[in-house]
Amino acid sequence: MALNGTMKRLAVLLALLAACTPGPAAVATTAPAATPTLAPTATVTASPTPSATPSPTPDYDELPKIANSKQGLIDQLVMVEAAIRDPAVEGKALAWMGHLQQLVYSTLADSPEWQPDALAALPEPQRKAVAGALGAIKQTRLISGPTPRTLPDWKIVAPRPMDTLLGYYKEAERTYAVKWEYLAAINLIETRMGRIRGLSIAGAQGPMQFMPATWAAYGKGDVNDDRDAILGAANYLKANGAPGDMQRALFAYNRSQPYVNAMMAYAKVLMDDALAYRGYYGWQVYYTSQETGTVLLPEGWTKPKP
Repeated sequence: MALNGTMKRLAVLLALLAACTPGPAAVATTAPAATPTLAPTATVTASPTPSATPSPTPDYDELPKIANSKQGLIDQLVMVEAAIRDPAVEGKALAWMGHLQQLVYSTLADSPEWQPDALAALPEPQRKAVAGALGAIKQTRLISGPTPRTLPDWKIVAPRPMDTLLGYYKEAERTYAVKWEYLAAINLIETRMGRIRGLSIAGAQGPMQFMPATWAAYGKGDVNDDRDAILGAANYLKANGAPGDMQRALFAYNRSQPYVNAMMAYAKVLMDDALAYRGYYGWQVYYTSQETGTVLLPEGWTKPKP
């Protein structure tokens, strides 16, 4: 998943910690072993005042690029947060904005000294939503693990339509009383809304990353089917304390407290601002390995044959 721009140390990695005891999903950590990294960051410089030149209309057929200054980055943040919440922005434009949001968040997470100015530029509730997402990213940084040597044996596919997935989350909520926002957060972190097809390093599979034995106990149907997997995840969470004790349920799902904290934070963003889901849906699969650094795995990607 190569991105234009100067590459910087990736600080936010979401992946599996094989040393931990897995729940239904392999344990997500900042070590890029089986779940996607957030995104690479670009080197940007401080700029005390905004440019007087307006930004050109984005080319939605091109990969989004991070601005090369602090103020430019803040301008991009303001733009994407407004666009994601604008019902007139949809299709290719919405997907592009979600991808840019992912890159902006990654860069801000790597430059915490810029976050107060960036948040101050936003209206409520956007400020609260962005702060919540940055808090979730900070939690993932508390987890560490080895960087894989090479790229994973995955296939990257187009996710199911945004409204279709939302329907599955809400069906699971009606069936098991697990709020849909938690299911969306898990789906986002584990496989970028089902974009990843392939086994994790610990052997987890499907869009909600189930271990085979756990799927046999709590799942019905096909572990690789989005609806079946989401319902199975809700069933497992319900059996482990949801909805009354989501901390306990999420820890059973993935035995890492920072992971739990991150899921709680992303879910809270969605509870306070459901339109934030429109941005998260556009987040792409980035992966870090020793051989390649951090690269974009676009839809249709499969690991090259040796």
